[in-house]
Amino acid sequence: MRAAGTRIVAGVTPGRGSQIVCDVPVYNSVNEACASHDIDAAVLFVPPLAVKNAALEDIRCGVKQLVILTEHVPVHDVMELLAVADDHQARVIGPNSPGVVIPGSHFVGIMPAWIKSIFQPGLIGVASRSGSLGTLICLDLVRAGLGQSAFIGVGGDPIVGTTFRDTLEMFEADPATRVIVLVGEVGGSMEEQAADLIPQMTKPVIAFIAGQTVPEGRRMGHAGALVSAERGRADGKMAALRQAGAQVADVPSAVSRIATEVLATM
Repeated sequence: MRAAGTRIVAGVTPGRGSQIVCDVPVYNSVNEACASHDIDAAVLFVPPLAVKNAALEDIRCGVKQLVILTEHVPVHDVMELLAVADDHQARVIGPNSPGVVIPGSHFVGIMPAWIKSIFQPGLIGVASRSGSLGTLICLDLVRAGLGQSAFIGVGGDPIVGTTFRDTLEMFEADPATRVIVLVGEVGGSMEEQAADLIPQMTKPVIAFIAGQTVPEGRRMGHAGALVSAERGRADGKMAALRQAGAQVADVPSAVSRIATEVLATM
């Protein structure tokens, strides 16, 4: 994160206070860290059962942006921490988020944002449920001579704090973003909910849905990537996005080609 420009001011691990790691002071609690530093965002690397208390500590100490990397956080814990975050007007990204990248400026999380062949400043806003697929899409965009205004890893758990619909609203309001890319996958209804907003938008949307051959009842990768007979199928998501006006790529490599064609007409 520091190599990509992020200013890391503090670390928190109970029982490890007063240590210095990579020139960064470590505190026993978020309250201690906030007493010594102005903290804009927190990134959580803690185990699943520790996420709720860690997130609540951040929120109640006034941290307004949380990026939760942990996967398989208990659903009820997520519901509780999101309710408290809403009460405190704090933004939560994740759980199971790979992070957020502003190329050329900073990033929070575990994405390879310091690698210039993957992330370059540009005009494409990318939101993805998957870190690895998001990385592939960003790599293809840079190879095509394009770059990203921002990358937002929304996460692949069943419930997340920032949805695709939220990212569409963010990118629509962002003057640095000209084209929006959604990298979805099977399971849940986040993509269909985002499709409801697309007809009201002024910026073009391109989408790719992973898991087009996943059999019913099989979970693939993320905790939320479970296909059932009633919902979550890739073909249904793709149809909803196309009907809403998005261009839907059949394979990841088609995203950069479509983005190049769209930008050429703008």
